[in-house]
Amino acid sequence: MISRKRPWRSSLVWRVTGNSVLLSLGIIWLVGSALFSQISSGIFEEKRSNSISDSQSSIRSIQVQMAVAQFQNDAGIRKIVDQMISVASISGNTAGREVALLHFPVVRPVKNNYERTSNLLSTKSIPEAFRTKVRTSTGLQWARTKITFLGGEKVNGIAVGGTVEIPNSGTYELYFLYGLTSQENTLTLIRNALWFTGLALIFLIGLVTWLVIRQVVIPVREAAEIAEQLSAGDLGRRMEVHGENEIARLGISFNEMALSMQQQISRLENLSRLQQRFVSDVSHELRTPLTTIRMASEVIYASRGSFSTKVSRSAELLIAQIDRFERLLADLLEVSRFDAEAAVMVVEPIDIVQLLRRTVDYLHPSRERIINIISDEETILVDADTRRIERIFRNLITNAIDHCEDKPVDITIVESEDAVAVGVRDYGVGFQEKDSHRLFDRFWRADPARARVRGGTGLGLSIALEDAKLHHGTLEAWGRLRRGAHFVLTIPKVAGIEMATHPISVVPESELSTIVNPEDSEEI
Repeated sequence: MISRKRPWRSSLVWRVTGNSVLLSLGIIWLVGSALFSQISSGIFEEKRSNSISDSQSSIRSIQVQMAVAQFQNDAGIRKIVDQMISVASISGNTAGREVALLHFPVVRPVKNNYERTSNLLSTKSIPEAFRTKVRTSTGLQWARTKITFLGGEKVNGIAVGGTVEIPNSGTYELYFLYGLTSQENTLTLIRNALWFTGLALIFLIGLVTWLVIRQVVIPVREAAEIAEQLSAGDLGRRMEVHGENEIARLGISFNEMALSMQQQISRLENLSRLQQRFVSDVSHELRTPLTTIRMASEVIYASRGSFSTKVSRSAELLIAQIDRFERLLADLLEVSRFDAEAAVMVVEPIDIVQLLRRTVDYLHPSRERIINIISDEETILVDADTRRIERIFRNLITNAIDHCEDKPVDITIVESEDAVAVGVRDYGVGFQEKDSHRLFDRFWRADPARARVRGGTGLGLSIALEDAKLHHGTLEAWGRLRRGAHFVLTIPKVAGIEMATHPISVVPESELSTIVNPEDSEEI
């Protein structure tokens, strides 16, 4: 089921809505920043242009007055200067303009010094580098500055400067300073409006995205929940279908698929039950005539010495095939028990090392020269079913002998604190890696046409796997073409407990660092 603790990871609605909000936030921030930058540049450029234009007009008017004042006395000139500063003061209160009249640096003091500023303006408002630039130029110059008053108040502004000649006093620097307070207030209002609009847009985008995605995701979530219930075995669940849109068609298709799957599973279950019953019934029914056939064949086999060579050989083949037929019936009966979940174990303490040696001696006494049993301990006790463990050993060893191509077969026994593992390694024909997941399928062979020393039923490995599972153990296989195969049985020492370790790796140590040969993927 969908987790409610971490909606960001488990809910598509929250993820899509969150991603949409984040992307919208980035886009709105970029667009808002670019728009605010253009607006602020435009406002500042307009203020700068108006300031320069106003300064040009003022300086031109002052220069005309000073040209006329050269015919007046010092008192008349001082009056003109005072009027210029006083007018600037009034203008400064209404339009944010201040004036500073500063004398050029001179070696000797002048007779009349008209230096002054309006409204207690500090001369620190005009940077020394800007003053030097004004002195060395012939036209007006401008620069951004911090307008400072003697009372400590500071405002951002623009300084526009030029030079004027005052009769009987020399050349002066004339500066007009325009405050940007009004423009900054306007920009603050615009910035706040952009932020509010952006946040409102982000909220609306998130809300719309959430509503739209929710309409799409709710049916998908319902389909996911119903699919989980179908996989859990509740095959009668169906989606509710509303309307005729794409989601409705998805629901109709889903319901049709569920119905088809339910019908197919029912057919397969019926077929499986019939197949299991058929195998069980046939296996039981064949045991009676097979017993009679064996009794008759044993009589014939016992008298084979009085027959001709051909008849004697036929008697030997007959008894061998009857043995094989009995093994097939026994395997089929065991498979039917596994399918019916009727298989039971008789658990008792056994010495797994001695059981393995006894199995090898019984099965292949003539092949002891190629079978190497490797064990650090002479006795390893486990709680297990002797008959089933011996059957696993018999199947694995017989399989290794059949495919070893007369090369050695290594059987390794390793124990840990809670488990014991038996590895059967041959160096014969092996199998393809892609076939490893089918090795334990019933009646399956990697190559049905391959010649065998002795025939098998095709059920040995599948029965061995079921026996291992009954012991809460594992049976794993590794193999490569022309490099052999490795089967590893691992079972707990104490019946019924879970294993924490696997003493033997299914991949042989000699193969861990081997580069896979491209020819391993070829068919043989």
